[in-house]
Order: sequence, then structure tokens, then C-alpha cells
Amino acid sequence: MTLTHIFKTKANRLLVVFFTFILVLSCDMIFKSEVEKQPLARVGSTYLYKEDINELLKNNISKEDSASFVTNYINNWATKQLLLSKSKINLPQEKLQEFNDLIENYKTDLYTRAYKDALVSKSEDTIISNAELTTFYDNEKENFKLKEKLVQLRFIELPLEFINKENVALRLDRFNATDRKFLDSIGIQFRKLNYNDSIWVRASRVINEIPPLTLENEDRYLKKSQFFELQDSLGVYLAKVSNVLNPNDISPLSYIKPTIKQVLLNRRRLALIRKLETEIIDDAIKDKEFQVYGQD
Repeated sequence: MTLTHIFKTKANRLLVVFFTFILVLSCDMIFKSEVEKQPLARVGSTYLYKEDINELLKNNISKEDSASFVTNYINNWATKQLLLSKSKINLPQEKLQEFNDLIENYKTDLYTRAYKDALVSKSEDTIISNAELTTFYDNEKENFKLKEKLVQLRFIELPLEFINKENVALRLDRFNATDRKFLDSIGIQFRKLNYNDSIWVRASRVINEIPPLTLENEDRYLKKSQFFELQDSLGVYLAKVSNVLNPNDISPLSYIKPTIKQVLLNRRRLALIRKLETEIIDDAIKDKEFQVYGQD
């Protein structure tokens, strides 16, 4: 069963419910006419009704503000309607035709895009396996060179008045199981902390987290296996850099994985759309809804 057949079956059910609702509603509305609407303004044969702006009026707006808003809205609406009317009279016919073609093309694009998105969303598989990610990465890794330095590090920010700074620094640098347990036990005293040095982080983000670290001095501190301590008027910053990747190095898979996943999803989506378009043409030819006539 094709994508279009699946969608048509569900769509037909929705249409039955929709038209039943419209039929019931029309029995109530059949004797009502637009005369009952309260007009606020008129430009030529085009009317602006009170109900058109009711939703724009906030419940907590005062009467004075409401009156001012309505007046401004009416004037703006009238200006647009008058300009539109004048443009249709005074613009060259070729320009009007050009605009009408653009409007029709835009409307067609909106409808067709919404329809294709609806079909694709019902059939699209959004799961990307690790094997797919790895294969793509291995084949395309030369296209994933870094534009910015990446670092892996452990980090703690201490308040200035912290007493046992030397012990914390020693344990953060060494960081065995006992050290991790100790640091966890007193972590509530730290202003900031990050023990996960398996995650790659942009150097610019590290600089934002550690104010004494700057673009000018980062090469001194952001080096592989480097432990450093910096201080300013706000706090003391302790960090152990585990690893560093520089610009033009190949981006690690763990860092680039979200980008690769999006690329693969986009490719999969495009393939589904192409399949859908082919099925629509084939179905239309089969049902004699589409025919190309021979040209002399």
C-alpha cells in the first residue's frame, strides 16, 4: 500500500466526520445572514466587521485604550484597502499579472508543502542507528574539520572564602574513586562544578564560564593534561584539562553526532518526498486523472 493510499483512507474518514459536522451546523445557520454582522467600516464593497477585531482586544484593556486601538486599527485597515484598490487601477496590467502569478504559486506551494509534510510525517522513520552514524562519519569525516578549539575538562568554582581549597584542587587533579566520592560529599559548597570530562566543549564556552580565562591567555591554560587555578573578585576556578582538539582537527563523532543525525534525517525525508511524488504521478496515470497529450 502506498503512502498516498494510507493517507487517503484516513483522510476520507476525517472528511465524513467533517462534512457531517458542517451539515448539522448549517441547519442552525441557514437562516442567518451576514446582515446580522455589525460593520465598523467600509471601503468600496469591502467591510470590516466588529467580530474581525474582537479577538484582538484584550480582556484587561480599558475602554479608552480599546477605543483608541479600534480607531487606529480601522484607519490602518482602510489605508491598506484604499492602497490595494488604487494599485489595481494604476499599476500596469503586466505587473498585476506578475503579482497574481506569484500569489497563486505561493498558495500552491503552501498547500502542497503541507500535504507532503502530513504524508511524510506519518511514514517517516526518525530512528538513526549507531551503525548509520558511524558509517556516515567514516565516509565524510574530512568534511567535519573543527573551526574552533574543543576541550574536555573537569571544573569547580569555589567561593573566595572557601577554606580547604588545596585539598579540593589535589582531589580534582587526581580524581580517583575516593576523590570523586569526597568531592560529591562537599559539592553543595561549590558555586559550580562539572566532573564529566568525557564531553567535548567549545573553548569559547569554557572562557564564558571562567572569567579570568580569555582569548589571549587560553593557549597557556587550555592544554592537554593541564591543571590550572585562576581567581578574580568573584571566585576561585579550578580545572583539569583532559584533552584538547584544535581548529582543523577532525571533529570527534560524539560531538558531531547531532549534526550527522540531522543530515541523515533530511536525506531520508527527501527520499520519501521523491517517492511520494512518483507515487502520485503513477496513481494519477493509472486512474486516468493525469494525461500528457502528444505534441506536433
